[in-house]
Amino acid sequence: MTLFDMTGKNAVITGSTKGIGRAIAERMVEHGARVVISSRKQDQCDEVAKEINDKYGKGKAIAVAANISSKENLQNLVDEANKAFGKIDVLVCNAASNPYYGPLAGISDDQFNKILGNNIVANNWLISMVVPQMIERKDGSIIIVSSIGGLKGSTILGAYAISKAADMQLARNLACEYGKHNVRVNCIAPGLIKTDFAKALWDNPDNLKASTARSPLLRIGIPDEIAGAAVFMGSAAGNFMTGQTVVIDGGATIS
Repeated sequence: MTLFDMTGKNAVITGSTKGIGRAIAERMVEHGARVVISSRKQDQCDEVAKEINDKYGKGKAIAVAANISSKENLQNLVDEANKAFGKIDVLVCNAASNPYYGPLAGISDDQFNKILGNNIVANNWLISMVVPQMIERKDGSIIIVSSIGGLKGSTILGAYAISKAADMQLARNLACEYGKHNVRVNCIAPGLIKTDFAKALWDNPDNLKASTARSPLLRIGIPDEIAGAAVFMGSAAGNFMTGQTVVIDGGATIS
């Protein structure tokens, strides 16, 4: 056993059919956990779960589709996870929405509400559904994938940045509420990562060059470079950390 051993732990990870969510799922399984793969489309969830089971062994992953904007979908996700694995030890709120790029004066009410609803309210829904069993066992780790957008101002990602700053505060509030039950709540704040979700920010070579020019590592990150922090937070290695935001951005926010 090591500090990062997750044997016997079960993790639910939203938005885990690709990008950062999938990387977290694979690394948690590699460290001994069983995972619930979840995104909006069941066929994509099934495909990823099968690939993980083929690689790491039968029964390591199950697939449960859920749209994070639906409270009923999220409750079903929790119910199916409990039915399959008996308990949820780690919750990773990774799925998010960003349907708008541009100044805040131009965002529609529907777009603003979708960003705030999916990126903040839905996280609180899902956490509230999972946390009672963690309180009962006096053990649990909740991880919210935020963004360095929540630490900086932006002329094109305003509403998204607001939602990600709110996620950091959500983690702080819930860490205070649940700490007495030995339930930890933390955030990971990635910088620019090569995912489909962030494609608008890196797909154009000029945009990418501008985005990475002042970063100490002078490059974009990859999803697997975020996964280690989630394993740390979900394992015994992170037992004394709560309410914190870990920035993984190649140094972009310090320069």
